[in-house]
Amino acid sequence: MAALLRSARLLKFSPSGLRQITGTKRNGLPLSRLYSGAVGGRRTGVGSGQKSLVSDHVSSRVWPYAAGCVRSYAVATEQKDEAITAVRSKQVQQFDWALAKLDSSVRRTGRITKTLLLRIFHDICRIGYPSGNQALLLLRSCGSLLPEVPLAERTELAHRVWEKLQELGAQYDVSHYNALLKVYLQNEFKFSPTDFLAKMEAANVQPNRVTYQRLIAAYCQNGDIEGASTILGFMKSKDFPITEAVFSSLVTGHARSGDIESAANILSVMRGAGIEPSPDTYVSLLNAYAEKGDLDNMKKTLEAAESADCSLMDRDIMQVIFTLAQAGQQQLIPEMIERLRHERGYVPDAMNLCLSLITQGQEDTSFTILKTFPSLQSENNDSSNLGNFFLRHCINMDTPLEKIARYCKELQDMNLHTAPFTFTLSCALEAKKTGTSLELMKLLKEHDLPVRPHYFWPLLTQPVKDNNIAGVVEVIKGMQELGVSPDIETLSNYILPVFPTLEAARQALKEAGVSVISEGFLSSEVRSIAASNLAEVYNLLSDPSFPSLDLSSFRSSLITGFKKSADVESMVKITELLYNDERFSKGNSAPAEVTAYFLYNLIDSMSEGQMRTQEDKLRNFFNQLQAQNVKISVNIFRGIRNLLESCQVPELIKDVIALVDTKDSVSSDHVASTLHVTGIEGKVLGLEMKLAELKAENKPLGAVLKQAIQALSAEENLQRALELKQQHEEEMTAGGYVTLINLCCRHNNVEEALNLKRDMSRKDSSVVLDASKYIALVKTLSVNGRVEEAVDILKEMKEKEVVLNDANVTAVFHMLSAVVAKGDISAVKRLQETIFTLGLAKPTANLCSPVVTAHLESKDVSGALDAALECQKLYNQLPRIHDIIVALVEKGDTDLLQKAMDFVSQERGEMTMLYDLFFAFMQTGRYREARKIIETPGLRAKPGRLQWFADKCIFTNQMEPLEKMVEITAKLFECDRDEMYSYILRLCKETNDWQKAEAMWMKMQEENVIPRERTLRLLADILKSNGQEVPFEVPETWYKDADTDQVKPAPPTPAVESRADYQGRLLALCKRGKAKEAFGILKEVDKRGVSITASSYDHLIRALLAEGAIEDAMVVKGIADSQVPGFKLSETANNLLIISYSKRGQTRDALDELKSMLQVDYVPSKLAITRLVQGLGNAGDVAGIQEVESLIKSLGLTLNLSSMVFVNNTALAHINNGDIESAVELLDGLYTSPDSNNASMSFVFRKVLQSDNDKALDKLSAMAERLANHFACYRPASDLFLQLLDMGKYEDAKFMLARCNAVAEQKDVLLSFVSQKAQSPGQIEKINFLLSLIPDFAEKEVLYGYLMKCHVLDKDLTSAKALYEQMLNEGLTVNELSLKRLAILFREAGETVPFPEPPESFRFYADKLKERANKVPATEK
Repeated sequence: MAALLRSARLLKFSPSGLRQITGTKRNGLPLSRLYSGAVGGRRTGVGSGQKSLVSDHVSSRVWPYAAGCVRSYAVATEQKDEAITAVRSKQVQQFDWALAKLDSSVRRTGRITKTLLLRIFHDICRIGYPSGNQALLLLRSCGSLLPEVPLAERTELAHRVWEKLQELGAQYDVSHYNALLKVYLQNEFKFSPTDFLAKMEAANVQPNRVTYQRLIAAYCQNGDIEGASTILGFMKSKDFPITEAVFSSLVTGHARSGDIESAANILSVMRGAGIEPSPDTYVSLLNAYAEKGDLDNMKKTLEAAESADCSLMDRDIMQVIFTLAQAGQQQLIPEMIERLRHERGYVPDAMNLCLSLITQGQEDTSFTILKTFPSLQSENNDSSNLGNFFLRHCINMDTPLEKIARYCKELQDMNLHTAPFTFTLSCALEAKKTGTSLELMKLLKEHDLPVRPHYFWPLLTQPVKDNNIAGVVEVIKGMQELGVSPDIETLSNYILPVFPTLEAARQALKEAGVSVISEGFLSSEVRSIAASNLAEVYNLLSDPSFPSLDLSSFRSSLITGFKKSADVESMVKITELLYNDERFSKGNSAPAEVTAYFLYNLIDSMSEGQMRTQEDKLRNFFNQLQAQNVKISVNIFRGIRNLLESCQVPELIKDVIALVDTKDSVSSDHVASTLHVTGIEGKVLGLEMKLAELKAENKPLGAVLKQAIQALSAEENLQRALELKQQHEEEMTAGGYVTLINLCCRHNNVEEALNLKRDMSRKDSSVVLDASKYIALVKTLSVNGRVEEAVDILKEMKEKEVVLNDANVTAVFHMLSAVVAKGDISAVKRLQETIFTLGLAKPTANLCSPVVTAHLESKDVSGALDAALECQKLYNQLPRIHDIIVALVEKGDTDLLQKAMDFVSQERGEMTMLYDLFFAFMQTGRYREARKIIETPGLRAKPGRLQWFADKCIFTNQMEPLEKMVEITAKLFECDRDEMYSYILRLCKETNDWQKAEAMWMKMQEENVIPRERTLRLLADILKSNGQEVPFEVPETWYKDADTDQVKPAPPTPAVESRADYQGRLLALCKRGKAKEAFGILKEVDKRGVSITASSYDHLIRALLAEGAIEDAMVVKGIADSQVPGFKLSETANNLLIISYSKRGQTRDALDELKSMLQVDYVPSKLAITRLVQGLGNAGDVAGIQEVESLIKSLGLTLNLSSMVFVNNTALAHINNGDIESAVELLDGLYTSPDSNNASMSFVFRKVLQSDNDKALDKLSAMAERLANHFACYRPASDLFLQLLDMGKYEDAKFMLARCNAVAEQKDVLLSFVSQKAQSPGQIEKINFLLSLIPDFAEKEVLYGYLMKCHVLDKDLTSAKALYEQMLNEGLTVNELSLKRLAILFREAGETVPFPEPPESFRFYADKLKERANKVPATEK
């Protein structure tokens, strides 16, 4: 062989000869032909002649290639296909992020996961136009970079990638074939090199030097030196250089052919050829000796390497350890482990070695390596949990349980892991390995570790799903064997549902040894019965022998059962029992208190629609409770009252009032002010006595009479109020009449209401009722068939210019709904027509819906459709079209469905029609049809529509349709996948379902979704609140690595002596802010024909843009374009250009510039986006703001933008367009949404106040007050209050605080305002005024610290001295930061500092204060 290497003339080689080896084909073959060795002579394929040897060591050469693969891995990611980059879609940009993630994983850990690789692969297949670079990267990833995947599976994956990408049009060149060869080598895959070359020839791809080197390696890997020699001779005939890689392969080849002496001599041959052996060559020789178990020669080789100054790294030694393990030479491994130096990066390399060893069945060796890990470093940087990766992979590879138990025990005994058995069990459950899981539970029990009931949930899930009673009973028996009793959740969700009856469940559980008198079973039994039979629940609970059972364990089921049932009597009996029986209250809670909270929870669980449809049932329920003397406290009443008012059913309040305990231990004044019930009779009596006195004295009594009527109205005493009116009719005031009219409406006394209205009009025809009372009167008249009188009232409202606000419009809707409930559809149409014609309210889908609702409730779908179509024709509204289509789908009426779809398509467009049909299919569970809709060519995502359906699912707690929608829309064009998954996570948060949330996280990863920080925080919150580990970090976005370099300078021009001087002067002027002067120099340079660098042009453009000189900057750009081919603005310059355009109001130009930036992968700055959006808001360009938001979201950009940038500016745009209602609707929706984070809208208030837009201010302030009073959302009111204060409108601020007292409680917001104002001089007056209004919203030490800072900024030594003295007199500690500031002020004024000046810097004391502030909450907790 040495002679062969020395003389190329000894071998003449024909390319065709390689394909004529016995057992091969002459022509090109399918790729599958390459996947197995051919049958025949020794030179046919890889190694039939050395079959036994290869079999013994089939996997021993995988590890040596890992290092080389890692070293070369990044090359593929750097080979950018510029042509494809120019046309990449947004999906591809996300894919590029995933590729970066793949590359990052390799650089960081030296491996990738199969899940990540498949995710990228599926993305490529979905996009449909794989580039050669992408194919290359994926192929290279199918080898030793997958240590957790068995060798055969890796190769199978490589073949799958190859064939699929080729099918999708990927163009393969020689690099792809070489990559496939490398994977074959790493995976020890048997193939025919001759067939491989034939395949290349058939594809018209010429092999290169690397191809032949790897074919030599393939022969040598199987000890076929003859085949390797043939290839080597051909390389020499082609004058291909014989590299060190070839020599390393020959070392392996000789050794595996049994000629270890020739293998050792290769090193001498290398030196003779002028090539010094590298570490790879020494590692090859070490591996050769390792396979033979020759420790002496291994030591000699290590010494030779060391003497040759060829240092072997830990990674190299690990390759030798891997070979020893595979060769069965475990006794030599400790010798090699001692040579490990624990270099930097040791842990990830050792982890990969451990994983590879486990995959190859060498768990003991792997565990030995694991124990060498540094004690203070594990994969989670947590020494108490070392080996998680090891235990998980053992479970995945089905390692014998005896071994796993031994590993866990050792880890625990060595204090390397706090809970190895429990963690291993979680891995087994996650991997759905039932048998292993049960055995591990037994091990936990043997080691006195707790086995929780929820450990069995994964084992019960499938039997319950399959309705497999025997399977469930088997698991229950297993639980009993382990001494684990099923808890309430296990029984309710995973055991009882599988049985046909409770009796059957009870019998089966008894036989399995489970107690059926335990609290868990009893709770589950009550839960099950409560959902369907309240009477049976009462019989069960009222039995004196029934044991104590906390109400909280079955409260929700009882509430659900009541909402479904019409059996009010049984519910009253149950409530009375709960009220009187101490068995159902826990701890020190009284039964009455527990029952009162139960009633609150009942009302709180009902939606607005449920409340309205069950109003009569609730009224009956409350009245019967009163008859049974069930009482509630004042606080509970207030809560229920607020709920009833928010659901627009205030009529029930008077029924709840009757339940209030008049002996409640609160002051009578408080009760009277909050409830207007306690002490009413005494108040009325006093007022009547006062009336008698005034009448006797012949004094005016109108005011007292009005108070008496109002008091009686609060008591709902209509009869007495009418009597009082009759007695003093001459003294009646307009206010008294209004109160009485409203009271009559509440009592549905239409005649009296009309009479009172006529009497009031006779006395004073100019009196105007407020809108809500007019609407109540119209409702009373309409529901009693007095439609024409109701129309007359509506006309009066128009004549007297009564304006309806949003709440009034909602009341109109409820009024129309009440009329429909009486079955008078014609009356509703008459009222609708009048309201819309008079312009009292604009037609909306909501106001048009009652007629459609009536038809739907009577199952008249055809009538509902006709009514909706009529509304569209008359008012351009399509009320409840979704519900109509759902009903038609459920009914299967294809003719009417086609009619509806045709109409919607004609009126609203085809896309709207498709979405309507899609949501109907989703709601009715017809997911296959829904998928077909989404697959319609050209269909785009409509975020608003998708969010509507998602919110609907969340509100109704429907996980299945929501999850299906997310799954079906996976390929929908421009669908925001992060947003879609966030909907599921929101529902998981509502239901506290961390398992589903975790499953969604896995699906997000599989789908290559780039989660926003908001989504990650939500998911982390769900997992943390359930005690689960959070398995992720916030990922870097795809644009992180975008090319931000300056444009490369043009080729050098002939040297000009003054060029460097010009550039120096120009840059110096730019830095000094003299851009105009620099511009003059550039024009002079340009006239002289002198060219400067691209970066100099860019510097000047940026300087000019910073001064707002856009025209001059564009002139410079023109010069640069002419002087520097391919010149383009830097990222910073682009951002400045956007800002400059935005400031000038040229928002469309700015938007175009933003789009241009994104096309070249530049990242817009936070300031640029903010200024652009603000400019669009000032211009009233709502569509422009939405476009910018869509661009940012679709590309996954966050830029740390405030969550309110788009919302506030969209609202401002609406206001600037005169559409204040839309602005209010937008902001109102934001703050009333369940996931509102109460972000600030100060920006909107500030802009409105600055523009003196009183109309907008009135609407927004009304919204802020309503949010504060009805929804306990105080941020808008606080923002308005502080903006008024900041702009010096002190009286207005004072008035605002009087209307919303709760603003004074928003301490964090108020303190933030003070902190902000204290940053600049001249703000002390505002802070002092705030303190005069709300003196105690923060600790004095904190407030005085900010005041001291203000005095120092204002250079007001006198005030600072006074404040200092005041703090000392009040016994307060002056913090060191304030003392430092005050000392500086004393010195600047030339006065002696009257206290020791703190010696450290301002920063030191500021950080000290922050640290102290951060510790306070933790201490309080």
